[in-house]
Amino acid sequence: MKIQAKKITTVLCVTAFALLVQQANAAIALDRTRIIFDGSKDSMSVTISNQNKTLPYLAQSWIENAEGKKIESPMMALPPLQRVEAEAKGQVKIQTRSDTASLPQDRESLFYFNTREIPPKSSKPNTLQLALQTRVKMFYRPAALALGQGAENEPAKKITLTRQGDSYQITNPTPYFITIVGASTAEKGKDVAGFKSVMVSPKSNISLGGSASSLGAKPVLTFINDFGGRPKLIFKCSGSTCSVESVKAG
Repeated sequence: MKIQAKKITTVLCVTAFALLVQQANAAIALDRTRIIFDGSKDSMSVTISNQNKTLPYLAQSWIENAEGKKIESPMMALPPLQRVEAEAKGQVKIQTRSDTASLPQDRESLFYFNTREIPPKSSKPNTLQLALQTRVKMFYRPAALALGQGAENEPAKKITLTRQGDSYQITNPTPYFITIVGASTAEKGKDVAGFKSVMVSPKSNISLGGSASSLGAKPVLTFINDFGGRPKLIFKCSGSTCSVESVKAG
């Protein structure tokens, strides 16, 4: 029985090691962490790259709606499958369809862009291969909501916090999605206990994790802007309501 247990442990360890090796050597990479689709355009392109130094990979790309369902309308990814040579780059075109006009024009719409790498078949027997996948948020931004140069932080300045008992309700009055990834009591402080990242939909509100008392009278929230930057919103509270006092680059 001891010998059998030892064999099982060895197999598990080898499998776990193989998984870690595969994850550490993901080949296909995307050139951004989020996609903003300009509603005044019919299409846009994103760049993918094969970071493997010796092997070509296939890259499979597609778009999902907000519920995570694969779609081909009102937007689709082209080509759906392409070969990317070692240390080379490729492009995926995101093309609108005729029914794009049916999307709300007074606010952003949420989609997800996916790219899955498919490795070449290994010549070695009993080799574990994984198809790793990159999934990023894609926001369709109507032409009327275009932000000027240097204005990528402006929408987040308008969010407010309202204290309800010992929690905060975060309100987003803007037509843009705003993702909060940090909540602390100071610009360089650690996240308060109980906080989890949240995405606040346009013209809506949601509960902010972590107690209001732990955030104090000047909460600091970190958000992600169009370029993947992480600026910090410094709030000032008066009574049960907190508004943005300043923004620090991040």
